[in-house]
Amino acid sequence: MTYTRISYEIHNEVAVVRLNDPASLNAVSLAMADELLQAVERAQFESRALLIGCVGSAFSSGANLAAGGIDLDDPQRDLGLALETYFNPFIMRVRSSKVPVVTAVRGAAAGVGASIALCADIIVAAESAYFYQAFCHVGLVPDAGAPYLLARAVGRVRAMELMLLGGKLPAAKALEWGLITRMVPDVELEASALKIAAQLARGPHSLGMIRQGAWAALDLDLERELRREREQQCAAGRTADFAEGLSAFRDKRAAVFKGA
Repeated sequence: MTYTRISYEIHNEVAVVRLNDPASLNAVSLAMADELLQAVERAQFESRALLIGCVGSAFSSGANLAAGGIDLDDPQRDLGLALETYFNPFIMRVRSSKVPVVTAVRGAAAGVGASIALCADIIVAAESAYFYQAFCHVGLVPDAGAPYLLARAVGRVRAMELMLLGGKLPAAKALEWGLITRMVPDVELEASALKIAAQLARGPHSLGMIRQGAWAALDLDLERELRREREQQCAAGRTADFAEGLSAFRDKRAAVFKGA
């Protein structure tokens, strides 16, 4: 497939996807959102881990409002349609991914760009990165799962601060709050994120179950969570990777997982 707003490549079983419209600071147009969704779907079959990064100085400046298509004279205009058609399916596809997802964030991660950055399992941010809920400044509401992602990661009070006051959250503070996994110097961002993704790509099939389980645990009560764990452990125990892991443990050697 030919992409115009993102790039896609496979590197040592890692699908590396980059937002690639640096002239707009990677503002997310509908075309880019569609390509991102297709890339995540493609990665499920072509990789064992997914890394989402960017080309240029900013991860994403948010939705591309300058692209047109908003008729202020139409009282029935529906800005939720793009969410329903493109952005929300992307967030849900990442959540259900069978491979671990890593994001590499530099510069601005604003609006929907912040949601794309924060919906990953492992979030690596450069020292220059910041997260920005700009919706209150233009009369809109946080979307693409931002309230869900923020409130569950940093708590309701801090999420309210970010969304109601609309201030920029620098990477160092995001790390302190537990919103991101780690912060690295800008020059080390790509290498650090790729190293983590490569480690995940060498892992067992159960990594996909682990990351799906962590997402599910956000919404399940204890009884349903315990039932889910029992079902997943049964499935994990029947994989070839478990057989290899147990054999390696018994033989006192490093396991070589195949992702199956």
